[in-house]
Amino acid sequence: MQDLNGQIAWVTGAGTGIGESGALKLAEAGCTVVVSGRRAEPLADLVERIEAAGGSASAMQLDVSDKAAVADVVDRILTEHGRIDIGVFSAGINITDRNWPVVTTDGWDDVINIDLSGAFYCCHAVVPAMRRHGGGLVINISSMAAKGVSPLTGPAYTAAKHAMNAMTASLLVEERNNGIRATAICPGEVATPILDARPVPVSAEDQARILQSEDLGDLILHVAQTPAHVTLNEILITPTYNRFAAG
Repeated sequence: MQDLNGQIAWVTGAGTGIGESGALKLAEAGCTVVVSGRRAEPLADLVERIEAAGGSASAMQLDVSDKAAVADVVDRILTEHGRIDIGVFSAGINITDRNWPVVTTDGWDDVINIDLSGAFYCCHAVVPAMRRHGGGLVINISSMAAKGVSPLTGPAYTAAKHAMNAMTASLLVEERNNGIRATAICPGEVATPILDARPVPVSAEDQARILQSEDLGDLILHVAQTPAHVTLNEILITPTYNRFAAG
C-alpha cells in the first residue's frame, strides 16, 4: 500500500459525516489536510482535533456551489502547499420536499448546484495542478442512488448522483494516462446529518445498524493508500442490515 506521509489532501464537506471522517483518517495516515465546508465552527473544531492528535490541518471555508470561490480555495492551497495529491469531494445535501408531488425548481437547483456542479467545480479546479505534478487522486462521494431509481432519494439527488458517477468515469477515461485516478464511492444509507432531511425520520436504533461515517473514512483511506498503478473505478458499500426488507 502507498505511504501517504507528506501528501496534500483537500476534503470538502468536511464539517460533518463522511468528509469529516475521511479528513481524520487521512491526517492519521500522515497527510497534510485542508478541510472545507460552509460552516466555520465545525471546521475549526476538526482542525483542532487533528492537530491535537499530532496531525497537520488547516481550514478554508467554502460553498462548493460558488465556482469562483472553489477556484480561489484551490489557488490558496497551491500557493501554500505547492500541490494537491488527493481530492475528496464529499459536500452534498438533499431536501425534505424531494419527491415529484412536492419538489420545487429551487429545491432541484439547491441539490444539483452542490451535489453535482459543486463536485465538478472541485474536479475542474484540481485536475490541471495534478496534471502538472504528474498525477493525483480524486475521490467523489456518490451514493447507491446512482445505481438505480427510488422514491427514497427523489429526482434531484438521484439525477445528481447518476451524473456524478458518469462525470467521475469521464475524468478517469481522459486523465488516467496523465497519472490521475478517479474513484466514485457509492454508499448505501450512512448515519450522517443528511438523514435529518428525510421526510420520514430514521430511528436511532436503525441509524446504529446502518453504515457509520467511520466506515466510509476507512474506505477513503484504503482508496488513497492503493498503489498509484491501481484504480478503483467505482465502489459500492452498503449496510449488511436492510431495514427496508425488514419492514
